[in-house]
Amino acid sequence: MQKFILRYLIPRIGQYFMVIFLGVTLTFIIPRLSPNDPVEQQVSQIMMSGSQVSPDAIQHLREALTEMYGLSGSAWEQYLAFWGRLFRGDLGPSLSTFPTPVTRLIATSLPWTLGLLMTAAILSWIIGNLLGGLAGYYTDSATMKVIDVLSQAVRPIPYYIMALVLLIFFAYYIPIFPFSGAYPPGTRVAFSIPFMLTVIWHSLLPALSLMVIGIGGWFIGMRALASNIISEDYVVYAENAGLPERKIVFDYVIRNAMLPQITGLAMQLGLIFNGALIMEVVFGYPGMGRLTLQAVMANDYTLIMGITIFSIIGVATAVLILDLIYPLFDPRVRHQ
Repeated sequence: MQKFILRYLIPRIGQYFMVIFLGVTLTFIIPRLSPNDPVEQQVSQIMMSGSQVSPDAIQHLREALTEMYGLSGSAWEQYLAFWGRLFRGDLGPSLSTFPTPVTRLIATSLPWTLGLLMTAAILSWIIGNLLGGLAGYYTDSATMKVIDVLSQAVRPIPYYIMALVLLIFFAYYIPIFPFSGAYPPGTRVAFSIPFMLTVIWHSLLPALSLMVIGIGGWFIGMRALASNIISEDYVVYAENAGLPERKIVFDYVIRNAMLPQITGLAMQLGLIFNGALIMEVVFGYPGMGRLTLQAVMANDYTLIMGITIFSIIGVATAVLILDLIYPLFDPRVRHQ
């Protein structure tokens, strides 16, 4: 146990904090290479609005905004102040929705994205791997061949094209699902069963657009892995020994093919924000994707940095969780 902690656990935790440190440092550096000055943009917007402001007031405003956005002092002083605010959970105010804090905007949007995309990702992973394992073992099954053909057909389709197709068919031509949003306009947000059912109903079509593509990808990967494993000696021995097919499929084939798929799931969960942008714009979903688009369109300096930092922490945390639980799935790791 001590060997496992010293050689496996502690290095992984150290890598986790190192990745976050480097990622946050790059997040601090890259926006400052932009030719756009957020303070001057804010001052210009105020002056272009037609407000009568004296030069002294403009100068005081410029100094106040420079201090507020952490742009005062040398680059090193800004860097130290940046980490200080970060440890306090202060990412500054949003430029586009001033003076709303960035943390409040992210806290409002993040649960919608996590609830939708994580659910869709996990369900597509479970269904795709289950069907892929069965298809890899029952190679002569007509049903699995049909699923294989459908997976091969939908896998190359970009998910935003699938989202548009489903939206046109099931919200316009055949109006089964709501057209956009997470709930009808004017609905009072409350932690109640009717509101939760409304949210689930509005999320079915966006989730389906992600799951169709996801199931196809996981199915193809698992089927390829299972097709190789069924020729292994321990599978052949289990078949000759007369073990039930159910036990062979789940305990010998799918279980041993799951290790690469678990790694893929962790990476997909870490990169979950990548699938949020266009999907949330298409369906008008109030999550991190739409918030990111609004920040980019408004050149919201602080909000873009806050979203990037949360993305970095999400990816690093997903990889760390994978590293920590991986020995539970692969006993070989515990003996290295």
